[in-house]
Amino acid sequence: MDRNNSHSPDVVTHWRVKGIRRKPIGFKAWTEQDIAIRLSVIRGLRYRIAGSAEEFIESLVARPGRSAAESVSAEILPLAEACRFLEREAAALLAPRKLGRHGRPVWLFGVEAEVRREPFGTVLIVGPSNYPLLLPGVQAVQALAAGNRVLVKPAPGCSAPMLLLKRWLEEAGLPPDLFQVLDEAAETVAAAIDGGAGGGIDKLVLTGSAGTGRVVAERLAGHLVPSTMELSGNDAVFVLPGADVQQVARTLAFGLRLNGSATCIAPRRVFVRREMAADLEAAISRHVGAIPPVQVSLPLRRRLAALARDAVMAGARPLGKLPQEAEGTMAPLVIADARPGMALLREEIFAPILSLVPVQDMEEALETASDSPYALGASVFGPVAEARKLAGRIDAGTVTINDLIVPTADPRLPFGGRHASGWGVTRGAEGLLEMTQVKTVSIRSGRTRPHLDPPRGGDDALMLAALRLFHGGPGTRFGALRSLMSALRRRSRD
Repeated sequence: MDRNNSHSPDVVTHWRVKGIRRKPIGFKAWTEQDIAIRLSVIRGLRYRIAGSAEEFIESLVARPGRSAAESVSAEILPLAEACRFLEREAAALLAPRKLGRHGRPVWLFGVEAEVRREPFGTVLIVGPSNYPLLLPGVQAVQALAAGNRVLVKPAPGCSAPMLLLKRWLEEAGLPPDLFQVLDEAAETVAAAIDGGAGGGIDKLVLTGSAGTGRVVAERLAGHLVPSTMELSGNDAVFVLPGADVQQVARTLAFGLRLNGSATCIAPRRVFVRREMAADLEAAISRHVGAIPPVQVSLPLRRRLAALARDAVMAGARPLGKLPQEAEGTMAPLVIADARPGMALLREEIFAPILSLVPVQDMEEALETASDSPYALGASVFGPVAEARKLAGRIDAGTVTINDLIVPTADPRLPFGGRHASGWGVTRGAEGLLEMTQVKTVSIRSGRTRPHLDPPRGGDDALMLAALRLFHGGPGTRFGALRSLMSALRRRSRD
């Protein structure tokens, strides 16, 4: 049985688009329906988000230390923008792309070709706890716009926003059962991959730690199921000569404060020239003291405490109180004089810790930054022309110049990491296309099919002459043309 067409075939709903009442449609019809129908659901969702955002705010109250304003700015508004991006761009991005004659090999005369984008079928989205609405929400609407069925496995304690999203999508016209919220338990992912929760999956999108990604990827390999994974980070910040140190300090403090610093692209390693280090240290100290402590789990506190102690023993200086295993909260911590080789600069960090790393120059900064296996995001502060050049040399999935985090909310931008920070992208045009698989269609017109004729003597000479004519370097084509004409004459005589 084709898994892509075996999910809930009898589920139906009614549609209204521009006043036209449409026939009941199920999962298979959803994938084959005109994209305008699918996008009308996303438009309805966006209108509902704008009109009832307070319900989303309420569903996010479990996020520790989160204000209502932060929920709106960090999750709800970017989700609405992502919906509008799809309304504007998805139809063109998903439309079949016809290939014209330009660039077509001469020997394929009469062949027309096109590239199509088709849905995978069932996409499993594994959501994180730090942004339980925005990240799985954007991935879900992109998957639906592409014609897929969506299963969402929320992080523990994070089902509320996904259940609300499901209800609003169905009220906007999504056929029931095309968006399912699964149990929060970790074993749910394995069950879905192995064939539970609706008969198996065709694509997985995961946002989580590198450790989780590794375990899930190994299980997917047994089923040959493709994936997109956004994994851990330990983001680097490069401070160039000429940067506004006070502005840099304010921005770094924002990165430590936003969402309790539980942001995958929050700043962790700050590379600054030695002659600027003292000024930056003094400036960041003034701002960090005003940031309230945040809740941090006991296992994470233990790991962070060990990393911080090891760094101090190796010569670093803590600007503040080291994490305490006995306390449930953790105040932001800046580690000054961090040095290459410290584990604090190599391991994933998901708490308000910032390491200041004095360097001789940006060459040393780039070399030291590459010691970490994580390459999710990075930021550069300084004159724009120089910052652009440095950005081109940084090994990371996304680079922000003279800011942190916020510009990545642009719905046009794809987002993803490299190396231990994952593969593939979500969001933007590229993220939408990741929710599809490619099909090519070639159409031969006319009756001429020379390749169907039995091989004849001299065919090799004819093909070699054509190869050199079409692809030979300067000075070879005239001779190739003579050889081709000679081969054609011999062929006609035979």
